Amino acid sequence: MLRTGHFMRPPEDDQIYDIGDRVEVNCDHEDEEGQRIRGWVRGTVVQVENKLIAVQFKNQKIYLTDGWMVPDNILWFPFDSENVRPWVSPQSRARK
Repeated sequence: MLRTGHFMRPPEDDQIYDIGDRVEVNCDHEDEEGQRIRGWVRGTVVQVENKLIAVQFKNQKIYLTDGWMVPDNILWFPFDSENVRPWVSPQSRARK
């Protein structure tokens, strides 16, 4: 028999990202001139787990903070990470 817990209120759904969402991530990567920089780069959510999302980057060399390049171009982040935000197109930003 499956038992469910009793809550004063049901737990909130923390998931704000879905597979295929475009996001921006603040991480170490190479810019157009091949210089390693820390800044915002666009990626796509490719996996959603319990409290984590996986973001994949195309045509970008991504680095871990300690200097290692990420060979599969996928970084994992918690849902509430301040280093991930929904991507907003430049046209949408200009309208604001």
